[in-house]
Amino acid sequence: MKYIDEFRDGDLARQIGARIAAEAHPDRSYSFMEFCGGHTHAISRYGVLELLPPNVRMIHGPGCPVCVLPIGRIDLAIRLALERGAIVCTYGDTMRVPASDSLSLIKAKARGGDIRMVYSAADAMALARTNPQREVVFFAIGFETTTPPTALAIRDAAREGLANFSVLCCHVLTPSAITHILESPEVRQLGTVPIDGFIGPAHVSIVIGSAPYDHFAEEYRKPVVIAGFEPLDVMQAILMLVRQVNEGRAHVENEFTRAVTPEGNLKAQALVSEVFELRPSFEWRGLGEVPYSALKIREAFAAFDAERRFDLAYQSVPDNKACECGAILRGVKKPTDCKIFGTVCTPENPVGSCMVSSEGACAAHYTYGRFRDIPIVVTSAIEEATP
Repeated sequence: MKYIDEFRDGDLARQIGARIAAEAHPDRSYSFMEFCGGHTHAISRYGVLELLPPNVRMIHGPGCPVCVLPIGRIDLAIRLALERGAIVCTYGDTMRVPASDSLSLIKAKARGGDIRMVYSAADAMALARTNPQREVVFFAIGFETTTPPTALAIRDAAREGLANFSVLCCHVLTPSAITHILESPEVRQLGTVPIDGFIGPAHVSIVIGSAPYDHFAEEYRKPVVIAGFEPLDVMQAILMLVRQVNEGRAHVENEFTRAVTPEGNLKAQALVSEVFELRPSFEWRGLGEVPYSALKIREAFAAFDAERRFDLAYQSVPDNKACECGAILRGVKKPTDCKIFGTVCTPENPVGSCMVSSEGACAAHYTYGRFRDIPIVVTSAIEEATP
């Protein structure tokens, strides 16, 4: 697949921007939430906001898996390494998320914990095979996109009898988070976060399909447009949302037709259902306890559940009081509303999770959006980023 030059074309970006400006009614405002951190990154990196009229506002959502990981979950992984002597494996971004006692996984590694960055659950399984005398735990995070590989690893470990391998499961679900946002006081009661529609996640939707979003269109009367991560994908999705709002429609539309189908990946869904089941509740950073918003390992695979194997007890830990990550994840505040943004809190020294991952709203804004008051050439970022 190509789809690089074609979806970063500066001239097309200007044309779509002009169409949005022409069709957005000047006497009303439009507020759209891009749920996924990949969209937040694309909007900041390619200067999409510079092409939108002032009455079209984009709101950051909680769709960054590293950002929504609560401190207490990271503490569990750190304890496994420092107190239980396990080899803890996880993705790179997770290593730097601040935890309790001024620790993070990477700082715990410096204290002697055997914590390793891996690219997949399969890498963790390989470590378990080559270290049969050690307990190897895969710290699994992410939305529906990364869940099938974890499920495959657990199923394969069971078939192989890999007794020293287990998973600390922190996989979360997109639809539950969107429902929680729409039911939050800020959106439903107070109206402090007006949301007219959503840009639906791309990679997640490849797995789950577009059908799960029908509920939001029907029940909450909020249009959803599933979009890819390239700048023209995002801009076309915004145009489609503007048109739905203007016409009083609330439907699920699929801009990302080159990869997303209504039913999604049925084999991946079946595998996830075989290995995982819903948790009654799960804490998200910034959102608090969200009912049925995460997965746990089924009883049939309990031998590979690190929470059961090590008898782990989760304890909620409050965020740093100076950090506004929670409000940013709910769309209540912008990164620049945080008093420590760009000063105390930077990508080199993150205080909150939103500054850790490249998909985090604070990290994206720090890297690409700090100098918005300085005149720039519109869409130059799109053209310069094209290989």
